Order: sequence, then C-alpha cells, then structure tokens
Amino acid sequence: MSEEIIEEKKEEKVNPFLTPVKIIEPEHKLPDYTFDMLPEEQKAILAQHGWTDLMPVQRKTIPYMLAARDMLVQSKTGSGKTGAYVLPLLQVIVRDHPYPQALILVPTRELCLQVEDEIEKLSAGTGIRSVAIFGGVSYEPQLKALKEGVHIIVATPGRLMDHVQRGHVDFLDIRDLVLDEADEMLSMGFYPDMQKIRKYLPKQIACTMFSATIPQTVKSLAREFQRPSAEFLSLSYDKVIANNLEHRWYPCDVMDKDSMAIKVLEYYNPDSCMIFCNRKSDVSYLEQVLAGYGFQVGALSGDVAQAMREKTLNAFREKKIRILICTDVAARGIDVDHVTHVLVYDHPADHEVYVHRSGRTARAGKSGLCISLITPVEEIEIKQTAADFGINFIKMEPLTGEEIAKKVSERTRLQLEEVRKHFGGQKATERISRMLPLVKELANGTTDEQMLLAYLVDKFAWKK
Repeated sequence: MSEEIIEEKKEEKVNPFLTPVKIIEPEHKLPDYTFDMLPEEQKAILAQHGWTDLMPVQRKTIPYMLAARDMLVQSKTGSGKTGAYVLPLLQVIVRDHPYPQALILVPTRELCLQVEDEIEKLSAGTGIRSVAIFGGVSYEPQLKALKEGVHIIVATPGRLMDHVQRGHVDFLDIRDLVLDEADEMLSMGFYPDMQKIRKYLPKQIACTMFSATIPQTVKSLAREFQRPSAEFLSLSYDKVIANNLEHRWYPCDVMDKDSMAIKVLEYYNPDSCMIFCNRKSDVSYLEQVLAGYGFQVGALSGDVAQAMREKTLNAFREKKIRILICTDVAARGIDVDHVTHVLVYDHPADHEVYVHRSGRTARAGKSGLCISLITPVEEIEIKQTAADFGINFIKMEPLTGEEIAKKVSERTRLQLEEVRKHFGGQKATERISRMLPLVKELANGTTDEQMLLAYLVDKFAWKK
C-alpha cells in the first residue's frame, strides 16, 4: 500500500467527517465559504453554541445560495445540511420587511420543528421571525404568527396548502425555496401537494434541494421546481455510506427475529438505539416483547397517536429511553446525533432506505454500528444492497447464551468495580460494612438470590 493511501486512510480514521473522499462540483464552481467570511453577528451567535468552523456541505453550499443559484445538493445524513441553508438565508432576509421571504418544505412535523428550532437558535437577537407549519395541531398559533408577520416559513406541504387555500398566507415576496429530504418531498405521497404549492410561488425564485440519496426520479422531478440553469453538488464521500460506520448482520429464521433482537440488545448494550421495522404491526409487537424483557423502549408508527409520538420522541432525545422502534415513515426527519446503534429488524425492499436507516448513527464524525437481522430470503437483498452502495457487510456468527452471559457478567463486574472505587474512604467503608450481613444473607438463599439478581440486572446489566 502506498504512503499516500496510508495517509489518506489515517486522516479518514481521525476525522472522516472533515475529509470527503470525493466531491462533485458544478461546472461553474464558486470558491468555498469559510467561517471567517460570516457576518460578525452570525459568528458571535455561532460561537455561543460552540461553532468554530463550517462543515463541508456548508462551506460548499453557502456560496451558491448567496448567489441565488438553483442547486441539487447530495450530502450524507447528519452532515450539517440544515445549517447549510439556514446560515445563508439569515444573511439575505430583509428584516424590516415582515413578510415571508423564504420557504422551507420538509416531509414530517418532527423535521419541521427541528429546522424551526435551528432557525430560532441561529437568529437569536436579530429580529428575524419564523414559524413552523404542520398538521395534527391547532391552526390558531400558526395563524397568529402569520398575522403578526414572519420572514421564514418552515412547513409540511399538506398543512401549508390548507393555510394558502384559506387565504392565511401569500408567497408574493418569497425569494428562496428549500426542499429538505428532496427524495421524500418529490415522492408520490407529497408530489400532488408540491405541484399545487409551486403554482402559488413566484416564477423567479432560487430553489435549493438537499438529499442523502438522489435517484434518477428526483433528478427528473427537480426540473419542475428549478430553473434550467440548476446544477448538481455532491459530497457523498464517494458513497453515501459514512466511513466511520460498521455494518454487521446476523443470520436468523423468520420466527426467531424477536429472540435474536433481544440477544443483540443484551450483547451490545447500546447507549442509544433505533430499531427499524417494515410494518407498523411489527413495531407494536416488538415494543411489547422488549418491554416485557425489561428494556427501556418507545415506539413510533402511524398507529401511534400524535401526542404519544411527541412524548416518545422527546424521551428518546433526552435519553430517558434508550431504544426507539419505528417505521421509516415515522422516523422521517428525526435528527438525534447520540444514536450509537441501528438495528435493522427487516431489510427494506428499497435498498436506498437502508442508507437512510444506517445513517441514523455515525453522525458528525462519531462512530456507529448498524446491525441487520437477515433471513435466508433477505440474504439476497442484503448482497444486492452491498453491491449497489459499496457497503462491506460483515457476517457474524450466531450469538450463544454463553457468549451473552459472559458479556453481561464482564460489563456488570466493571460497573461494580467503578461503584466500589467511590467507597474507598474510611467513613464510606464503615457505612457499607453495615450492609455486609444482608449481602451474606442474600447470597445464601435461593429466593433472595433472585432478588439480588433482579437488582443487578436492573442497575447494571442493561445500562451503562
């Protein structure tokens, strides 16, 4: 192996997020935008949130948005796409003109709220106002915000069209249109509403689209929303799969998937895990099974009421629950950067969906692990996914009860050792010595052993 290749791999291992393997730039490319080029006001706001540099997609995209050029941008999930369009939009907003000047369309209410939160954070103290418009909630707060005047609208297509048709909002002053997760926004589910919205927008506006994957259908439909001069920018690291993400799979029978999921969770003991199922019924079933085994778990699917969805998602974000089971539709737009593991319960028929699922972990330069449970039939699909996206799937040997017991014991011993270190002083030793008779009593009785066992499992075995 040449020194150059060794050095490149070393750099990727240190910080692959900052070293894209391959970048496809427009024919008429613009120079990169740097942190120092930001307005002083923005730099001060970013500094408050710990930002000292721009991410690759931000450095590459901002110049084109400031120049009002239509762009189709491909960048992996979790690479900083929101900042790539929010930062330039905030620069071009005319603050003393409180009418919608930028429209950001997203597929889900979760992503809508996240983008709105990012805008509020990055525009604090500037007087720039924004509103999140989505369904499933009252119209009144959204209508009130629109009447008072906003500069930026973040919306899901359906509820936005409701407001437009009721005369609550007009788009006469819109200069920028952004489509986040463009592959979903241009899918057949959203396409009719997208066409309606386009008819209300001014003809000469800048349109920027972002997506982790850009199949030919997206490229074709994008032409309906962008000017003929639209160009393509790709920061996909040669593939859309993160370099700091490992892909493993365990063979199993269809009827053994639930028990295999339990084994994987016991063995790996993830800090934060998303489990993806193809069907809503499996989400509900698996939630009951895992909860019955004592795991901290929540579920998101179309069958879950909106209030419960929000409660579950917030609990997952705040790490009050460690495992989130969901369908792809329910997970759209969820942006949580602390996910350490992804468990693919069913391999998706659309291989690009696997890219989205695995992209939930290994974000912002962190490492991650994606584990798939694969039946003999699905083995054909996973091999095709590997070929389509250049993924190195590692086949694992089935987990045995002995391996899991050993792993759990090692983990528990380490945790107990850490606890013991906190009681090294003389006074602490005197306190814990009073518990010694109880410990001996528990260790000598069969019934009491079960009590001690239950405590250790709850306290250490399934927790970090």
